[in-house]
Amino acid sequence: MWKVKKSKMHGSGLFASENITKGTKIIEYIGEKVSKAEGDRRSEKRIRRYLKSKETGSVYIFELNKKYDIDGSPKYNKARYINHSCNPNCEVTINRGKIWIVSIKNIKMGNELSYDYGYEYDKDDYKDHVCKCGSKKCIGYIISSDDWPKFKKHQKGLKKNGRYRANSN
Repeated sequence: MWKVKKSKMHGSGLFASENITKGTKIIEYIGEKVSKAEGDRRSEKRIRRYLKSKETGSVYIFELNKKYDIDGSPKYNKARYINHSCNPNCEVTINRGKIWIVSIKNIKMGNELSYDYGYEYDKDDYKDHVCKCGSKKCIGYIISSDDWPKFKKHQKGLKKNGRYRANSN
């Protein structure tokens, strides 16, 4: 149903190897189940390493519930290759302790799979998560679409106060 290939968005991506209909469970996001505290520790460490090196990389920590995260960094977790998009064709569902990537549109063979990573907008660190999805809807950063109004309000305030600098990436 899918295969890993080079992506125009970011490094590698997961692509449909056949037509996928809307509502299809495509792949489970798997890895080590860790406590929230351990997931946070691993995330911070990976973010610091990524920011220092400026190489392509990801955190791969996925929130399972209020107590646990899934560390999806092992190479056997092919779902880790699904990139963020501001106009995604998939979404995440969590049911009975399992994280599934499910199509929200019909996806044609050869198209890259994507979902909204759902990062909360934080005015202090959103710039650490530059979006390269290429969508016409792209806002330039990996921020949950639910938080776009907060982001746009903040950007408007920066422009008004003369502190706005457009994304140069």
